[in-house]
Amino acid sequence: MVATAEIISIGNELLLGDVLDTNTHWLCRQITGLGGRVRRAAMVPDDPQAIAGALGAALQRHPHLVVMTGGLGPTADDLTLASLAEALDRPLELSEQALAMVRETYAQLADRGLVQDRAMTDARRKMALLPQGGEPLHNPVGAAPGVLLTVGDTVCVSLPGVPGELKSIFGETLRGVWADLFGNGSFAERILVTDCGDESSLAPVVNDVAADHPEVYVKSRAQLYGEDVLLRITLSLSGDDSVTMVSALDAVDRDLTMGLAALGISVLERMDGR
Repeated sequence: MVATAEIISIGNELLLGDVLDTNTHWLCRQITGLGGRVRRAAMVPDDPQAIAGALGAALQRHPHLVVMTGGLGPTADDLTLASLAEALDRPLELSEQALAMVRETYAQLADRGLVQDRAMTDARRKMALLPQGGEPLHNPVGAAPGVLLTVGDTVCVSLPGVPGELKSIFGETLRGVWADLFGNGSFAERILVTDCGDESSLAPVVNDVAADHPEVYVKSRAQLYGEDVLLRITLSLSGDDSVTMVSALDAVDRDLTMGLAALGISVLERMDGR
């Protein structure tokens, strides 16, 4: 069974267009690469009702994983954990483990002269207030810990919005969590480059082959028209048996190649992986 995921990106700056949400794109690639399938991604403002509503709706769909990004910092508009607690009807509690993480980070920053002092101010203590039952996640490159919380059969992970911090926690701190959640899952992809520049010419064959092989995602990539345009067809699937996955790609590749050849369209190149 393929593990499913949803992503909730939080921040007024995202919706204002001040900041490009590269985190969602990166997370989609990582989760897909681990063998998971992202079913939905949402972007919401720094508003408790919006955040709690998005999380509540996600939990009703029972994905295996929900990843929330942004809103873990020390300022008043960093509301993710308070909203998470509200959505789950759990109190916010001071986590001594999270507090120790924050204290150590600011001590190191002070020693390096990057902050004025190491005092645990209210703003810094705020980053150690977690929903009851939440487990702090070590942030190797920043101050705000991530948070891991299991709700029924769904693993909820809250990560900082700073891309470097998010990537570090995802790739280092959560490695064991991903092993448990995704197991031996992986992702396989193949790209076929054709000598066709008109997607409508490819459509009948692509549609028929996709219908014959529902386990594989088959998608042609439209581009602007032009004499030098070469359209690509992407084949991809997730699973836990690499031999079976490659066999499935080979079958789709064969059927596409034959179908396109009947239309006078050739496959010029094949590329495996991303």
